[in-house]
Amino acid sequence: MNESATPVQEGGKKPRSRNLLERPMQAVFTVCGFIAIAFVLLITVYLIISGLPAIREIGLWDFLFGTRWASTHKTDPAYGILPFILTSIYGTAGAILIGVPIGFFTAVYLAKVAPPRVAGVIRTAVDLLAGIPSVVYGLVGMMVLVPAIRETFDLAAGDSLLAAIIVLAVMILPSIISVSETALLAVPREYEEASLALGATELETYFRVSAPAAKSGIAAAVVLGVGRAIGEAMAILMVAGNVANMPSLFSSVRFLTTAIASEMSYASVGSLQRNALYSIGLVLFLFIMCINVVLNLFLKRDKEK
Repeated sequence: MNESATPVQEGGKKPRSRNLLERPMQAVFTVCGFIAIAFVLLITVYLIISGLPAIREIGLWDFLFGTRWASTHKTDPAYGILPFILTSIYGTAGAILIGVPIGFFTAVYLAKVAPPRVAGVIRTAVDLLAGIPSVVYGLVGMMVLVPAIRETFDLAAGDSLLAAIIVLAVMILPSIISVSETALLAVPREYEEASLALGATELETYFRVSAPAAKSGIAAAVVLGVGRAIGEAMAILMVAGNVANMPSLFSSVRFLTTAIASEMSYASVGSLQRNALYSIGLVLFLFIMCINVVLNLFLKRDKEK
């Protein structure tokens, strides 16, 4: 009887010890989650408090849809950020159009097609690409890409929106490849085996079964790429020319991020110029939030269907 009772007692002790360990860990995870939410709320409140005064003084319409930016002009300053907004939209869209297909096809190749040795070499290269500082991307772009664009298209200067789009497309590749590959590897093998059993080819299976099943992970990769493209400043500052022009593919332009980075260092504390830069940060923050909300709503609606 004693021998048969021992396993029962040990079995009764294990759940108690696990509960004693799980409760503190749940508390730690809960605290970490609330800390993350608190940081987001803190940043949101700070940007709203710092950015609204300039918008009230300048006027919402003149600030968002004004086409002239002359924050340092003594007699006739202007704070219109429409060129920055359009440039950021065009630059991000161009980088996504180039980077997402390349990153997705690379992820499919690594996850489903490439031999293990080849995949290992490519993954190492992708990891190295992710670890390169943004200033190095900007330096290479300034020394190699900008002169190439100038000579190829016979321009006076190669600092342009095109150079910024190419640099951003290269910079977002690592996140898109890594996250998309992880999502594709997580697709159950049974899905692909069923598709192959029904007569589909391997390529048809990868693009009609595996990719749709990993759609949420691929969408997360796109969101990360969009966030990286919109939030980049240093590399863009070095290749885009940093001139407040309306966006054109072969002209020097200024992004929302580069507008803040280029003027924040000498803007006087409490001045309208500095407050306007905070307002640009608020617009950028809301822009990224809107993209995330729209994408999440799209994915949720698609799941419901």
